[in-house]
Amino acid sequence: MRFIADLREGDHISGIYLCKNKQNLKTKAGKSYYSMLLQDKTGTLDAKVWDLNNGIEHFESMDFIKVDGLITSFQGALQVNVRRVRRTQEQEYDIRDYLPTSRFDVEEMMKELAEIIQTIKNPYLKTLLDSFFVKDKEFIKSFKAHSAAKSVHHGFVGGLLEHTLSVTKLCDFYCKRYPILNRDLLLTAAMCHDIGKTTELSLFPENDYTDEGQLIGHIVKGTEMIHDRIRDIPNFPQVLANELKHCILAHHGELEYGSPKKPALVEALALNLADNTDAKMETMTEFFAGAMDGSEWIGYNRLFESNIRRTSK
Repeated sequence: MRFIADLREGDHISGIYLCKNKQNLKTKAGKSYYSMLLQDKTGTLDAKVWDLNNGIEHFESMDFIKVDGLITSFQGALQVNVRRVRRTQEQEYDIRDYLPTSRFDVEEMMKELAEIIQTIKNPYLKTLLDSFFVKDKEFIKSFKAHSAAKSVHHGFVGGLLEHTLSVTKLCDFYCKRYPILNRDLLLTAAMCHDIGKTTELSLFPENDYTDEGQLIGHIVKGTEMIHDRIRDIPNFPQVLANELKHCILAHHGELEYGSPKKPALVEALALNLADNTDAKMETMTEFFAGAMDGSEWIGYNRLFESNIRRTSK
C-alpha cells in the first residue's frame, strides 16, 4: 500500500485505509456526498465521495475500506476524490499499518521520564510519582499507548508520553531560569498534568472521547487520580497536596479553555505556559508535515486563526 505521507497531488491511489470518520452531507445544491477522514500510521487524509454511484459500497466510521481515487489539493492540503469504495476483510490488512505513532522511541522516552523522577527530592512527591510511573504496570502500559488528543496535537500512539516529557523538560528549563519556582512541585505537576487522558480518551484505533471523558474530562479526572493516590501515602502534607492539585486544575490557564481554576501559583502559571507551548508547536509541526512539499503558503489553520506560511530559507 501507499502510505498517506507519501501521497502527492495528481496521484491515483488504490489502497486500504482506516475510515476514521464519515459524515453524510449535502452540497449547497442539495446533492448528497460523503466527507471522510482516512488514516494510516503516517497521518490522516481528507476524502470526499461526490458521486454516490454503484461503485460506492456501504461502509461506516472505523471500517477499513479499499479506496480508489485521485489525490487533489484544497486550501493547501491534500484531499482524495474517491471514485470507488468497498469494506475490506480482516485478513486483507495489517493493523500495525494504521496506528499513527510517535517518531520517538516510546521505551526511551519512558526511561528519560523515569530518570527525571529520580531527581525529585521531596519524598512525598517522589513516592507519588513512583506509584504511577514506576510501580503501576497497568497505568504505565496505558500511558505509553495513549495519545494526548483526539486530533489537535500529539494524536498518535505514544503522543501522551511525548507531550508529557516535552512539558516536563520545558518546566525543568524554567526552573533553571527562574529560581522562584519550586522544581519538585512543578515537575511533579508537569508529569501528572494529563494523566486523566488515560480515561478521557479510548485507545487506538478509536482514539475518541469516552463517556467519562465527555462527562468529567481529563483535568478533573487527573485531579481525582492524584487525590486517591495521595490518600495511600502516609502523612502527605495537605498544603502540598492542595498546591499540586491546583496546578493540575489550572493548567489550561483560562476558564473558557476548560480549567476549573485560573493559575494562582507561579508553578501553575509555568505549567500552563509549558503545556501551551508544546501543544501549539506540535500543532504547527503537524500542520507543516501535512502540507504539500515546496508550498510556501500552507493555508488557513483554525487553531491559530491565521493563514500560515513557511519561513524563507
